Amino acid sequence: MSNSSRGFDVGKINDRGRHPLADTLGLVLDVLVTPASTTDRDAARILLPAGKERFRRLARVWTDGGYTGHLTDWGGPASGVALDIVRRSDDAQGFQALPRRWVVERSFAWLLRGRHLVRVCERRTDTGESTVLWSVTRLMSRRLAARHQLGPARAA
Repeated sequence: MSNSSRGFDVGKINDRGRHPLADTLGLVLDVLVTPASTTDRDAARILLPAGKERFRRLARVWTDGGYTGHLTDWGGPASGVALDIVRRSDDAQGFQALPRRWVVERSFAWLLRGRHLVRVCERRTDTGESTVLWSVTRLMSRRLAARHQLGPARAA
């Protein structure tokens, strides 16, 4: 893997970051793979306008606390997208399931069931994005096939 496609994150881990854009069901619509040194805010400045262009009905985006700062200027009436930042309360201790945040975490769990996404083996970030989207395609096609096999009476 080339060094230009990797970077050190805050935990000093030399890796890549995967930034998904998922719908309310948790299906990944788009993904951006960056060096781990790229902050969530910087990745979202690339991913969100591209997502709004591809998915015109995109009206609301839920993010975690890592997407604060100058990204909040992008959301709003000018972009046509409401940006809601889901934060943990200051007095919370231990694990706390955050509203809407669990949907994306569940999507990551679904994707990581495919062993080829557990480790980053691709040299280029666009290949990493394609690998994630291919996994989503496999997941969606299996769900559609399972629904079709149940038959119309049991699928409802």
